[in-house]
Amino acid sequence: MNKAEINFPGIHYNSNQIKIWIYAFTIISLSCLFMMMTNSTAQDSKTTDQLSTINEIIPRPVSVISAHGSFTLNPNTIIYVVPDSSELIRIGQYLTSKLNLSTGYDIKVNPLQQEQKNGNIFLTLSDSDTLLGPEGYELKITENAVYLSASKPAGIFYGVQTIRQLLPPQIESKTVKPGPWKIPAGIIRDYPRFGWRGAMLDVARHFFSAEDVKQVIDLLAYYKINRLHLHLADDQGWRIMINSWPNLTTYGGSTEVGGGKGGYYTQEQYSEIVKYASDRYIMIVPEIDMPAHVNAALASYPELNCDSISPALYNGITGKSSKLCTEKPVTYTFVDDVVKEISALTPGPYIHIGGDEALSMDSTDYKMFIKRVEAIVEKHHKHMIGWDEIVSSKPDSGTIVQHWNSRFAKQTLQSSLPVIMSPASKMYMDMKYNITIKLGLKWAGYINVKTAYDWDPGTFLSGLPEKRIMGIEAPLWTETVKNINDIEFMMFPRICGYAELGWSPAAIRYWDEYRVRLASHGPRLKEMGVNFYKSALVNWK
Repeated sequence: MNKAEINFPGIHYNSNQIKIWIYAFTIISLSCLFMMMTNSTAQDSKTTDQLSTINEIIPRPVSVISAHGSFTLNPNTIIYVVPDSSELIRIGQYLTSKLNLSTGYDIKVNPLQQEQKNGNIFLTLSDSDTLLGPEGYELKITENAVYLSASKPAGIFYGVQTIRQLLPPQIESKTVKPGPWKIPAGIIRDYPRFGWRGAMLDVARHFFSAEDVKQVIDLLAYYKINRLHLHLADDQGWRIMINSWPNLTTYGGSTEVGGGKGGYYTQEQYSEIVKYASDRYIMIVPEIDMPAHVNAALASYPELNCDSISPALYNGITGKSSKLCTEKPVTYTFVDDVVKEISALTPGPYIHIGGDEALSMDSTDYKMFIKRVEAIVEKHHKHMIGWDEIVSSKPDSGTIVQHWNSRFAKQTLQSSLPVIMSPASKMYMDMKYNITIKLGLKWAGYINVKTAYDWDPGTFLSGLPEKRIMGIEAPLWTETVKNINDIEFMMFPRICGYAELGWSPAAIRYWDEYRVRLASHGPRLKEMGVNFYKSALVNWK
């Protein structure tokens, strides 16, 4: 037999053919092995991605301790509440409304009657841990159960937002997804740095429906924001019905920037917004700007003008030199009626009276007006809030100043009033992200995602002790913002950073670490349908 051939019955191979077959077999074997290793690596990566979310929470928690394993939601999971209270049950039902939509499960909320089996979530109110305060929580996740405890219901609600963020991003889907629905094991202890963590929405320059405002409220709640300041009246429109002065809305609310149809909230709609926000532990803070920024009111009622002649409605972007006639008694009757009706509709303890940019007023008249309005607000059992300028009137100690302009920093520092930090150069969400963005303005400078995040409200005003700082608030003025998509684009992702400024300790905040966590929220925001700005400073997932 020729050494170059191998013969089997009916089959003849030479040595070259055999080499080719051996080579092919080797390649196929190695390919199969590589595919097995790749699949295993992909599965490990998938598991790692799911378990890494314990370090991707926004705002960053005070303390996170990772543990081995994870808890898995399943169709038989039950949310148990202790004690059996209507408020705790409502929070549990809020959580199930988020979970059931995407999982397709029918998770129930029940009071805890006896020791239950594994696989469940427990929401417990207990006053044994005083360090957590009224908004803090402790979250313990094991392979068998999830335990969320707090001293107050607000803490349970904020812990629920953390549970949502610990689940895969698809949990925010509005359609059923396959899962699996794993929550990484560990212990989280968390509480806020500041009690005031706010956003402001200007509904006067452009009007937004009650449903739009509710959508904003849901997004703010996800990041543990607890104040929504509504700018309800300005030169371009009056947006809340005042029964004793109805023309404010029927006429003064009939336009907006650019000449649109405008709109307003009935008192019933406003009350719905207040209730919707309250159920999500967000306090509504109403603002009626005065004595300037009042053209809509002046156009509606001529007696509020010193010459008793109404100006035309205004739909421009820049502010007008409008002012209430501080010399007329009817002006204070008007203010009293407005504050009275809004106070009756607003359970929170605050009324914002604006007080900024009264450029056409004599300084003495301005100070006198602010003091009289402060007395009216206090008569209706509220605390007055105003922008920096009100400090010149030497308000009472119960009044709060909102810092927005560095020109007024000195007088704000010299007062003893509590301060809400809203510096325009850092926190005005109507400022453009950069020169390429069409929406927004730029008078306070460009505010990219890093500029919005990488500063400390506790040290921003040199000489202002942190004990005077109530917290932070990020305003969104809407001269160029026309619809809910525009709102989301200008708010997100900057509001995520502002939420962390208000909640997390300064010592654990770092831009390079935060931008990685923020990137992981891209898929979450996408699942929620948020029209967010995909900043090039973040490597979005």
